[in-house]
Amino acid sequence: MRLPLPGDDLADVIIPFAARMATLVPEPLQALRRFADARKPAGERNTISGAQANISRHYDLSNELFAEFLDETMTYSSAWFAGDTDDLATAQRRKIDGIPDLAGVRDGTRLLEIGTGWGELALRAAQRGAQVTTLTISAEQQTLARKRLAEAGVADRVEVVLSDYREAHGSYDAMASVEMIEAVGEEHWPAYFATLDRLLAPGGRIGLQAITMPHDRMLATRHSYTWIHKYIFPGGQLLSREAITDAVGHHTGLRIGTRRSLGDSYARTLRLWRQRFLDAWPRITELGFDDTFRRMWEFYLAYSEAGFRGRYLDVVQFGLGKP
Repeated sequence: MRLPLPGDDLADVIIPFAARMATLVPEPLQALRRFADARKPAGERNTISGAQANISRHYDLSNELFAEFLDETMTYSSAWFAGDTDDLATAQRRKIDGIPDLAGVRDGTRLLEIGTGWGELALRAAQRGAQVTTLTISAEQQTLARKRLAEAGVADRVEVVLSDYREAHGSYDAMASVEMIEAVGEEHWPAYFATLDRLLAPGGRIGLQAITMPHDRMLATRHSYTWIHKYIFPGGQLLSREAITDAVGHHTGLRIGTRRSLGDSYARTLRLWRQRFLDAWPRITELGFDDTFRRMWEFYLAYSEAGFRGRYLDVVQFGLGKP
């Protein structure tokens, strides 16, 4: 039986709060936030071992679960819609191709991807003729990515490595990272960007996709431990455009060129995921997930959609280069 989609009202109810997030609490009281907010647990810091544990709690839930609501590309990041007639898979492939385009990936390129997902970007880069090394700290994702790459006939051009970005070595002509930086954490932003700089060959380029929030809200909430941290993304932390620009300027010799906003596309992506999740719920229950999980994830997807529709959140593709 198909469950109703309360997003016809659930996301709509949340949007006014997202749009007024900076003013919901009177400014004089905002200074008291540090006394009222729960603090992030020390055990969820994104050290090498901590990051692996944090990622496992979300991405290792079940490959079968994600397959039920993602499209055939198994892509768990914003799509890029160019028109009303786009289906989700078409929009995802447009987004995925946009990242190697920013990185200048072509036949013979040595590409490093930080954050494999389930392998679609590595697959499409290999089909361009690139030699790809892709890093993941999710054992579940590594297994399925290798299977998908083999089925596509490009396994000989892609190495899927179970490794943290801080452990990477070598020199690459191009780099790509799609919505992985949200799992890095502020104390490790310098190391993340320094790693990009260290591994990229002179003249190389990077395609980076990141979810962003307003800089003032990032500063106000940087130490907060929220519902999303506790139940969905332990260790997660969004950046602002200003934070990315600052980290690149202070910790690398890289230069930011292109900035492409896809916020409206993310709202649409999340709405489609939620619809597909609810439609697939009878099958998802057979995987062992209960109604508490359904309500939690239904709210998470609606909450995130409202953030993008209310312009509190954005997602940006950055093109970076190394002189």
